[in-house]
Amino acid sequence: MRMDNVGIVVESLEDAISFFAELGLELEGRATIEGDWAERVTGLRPMRVEIAMMRTPDGHSRLEISRFLTPPAVADHRNAPVNALGYLRIMFAVDDIDETLARLRKRGAQLVGEVAEYEDMYRLCYIRGPEGLLIGLAQKLG
Repeated sequence: MRMDNVGIVVESLEDAISFFAELGLELEGRATIEGDWAERVTGLRPMRVEIAMMRTPDGHSRLEISRFLTPPAVADHRNAPVNALGYLRIMFAVDDIDETLARLRKRGAQLVGEVAEYEDMYRLCYIRGPEGLLIGLAQKLG
């Protein structure tokens, strides 16, 4: 039917919420998730996690940001290169890639390569956002 959301795990929920709000996402809500049902779904026992759900401006996509309290995070893929197996990046459509980059750089974003144009259709780039998360930006041309 649809993709419901993309989930990411971070160390600082506040920093991630602030960064994605600057990108234009709206905070839908925050909660602490724990209990038998959550442990059965994740296979982690015991499990306790703080989450923030953020919605894209068009209302069609959501980003679930999680900070695990128990158990602690066991792996760190944030600095993996773009071609790492199983590694994810999130791509966002933006109106003005230069203006978006300027705003996000104030929040610590760093350009991975450079802004490139694809066949007079898109301007694209990858950035490292909060905690090194890989994020793509795409501006449709014309």
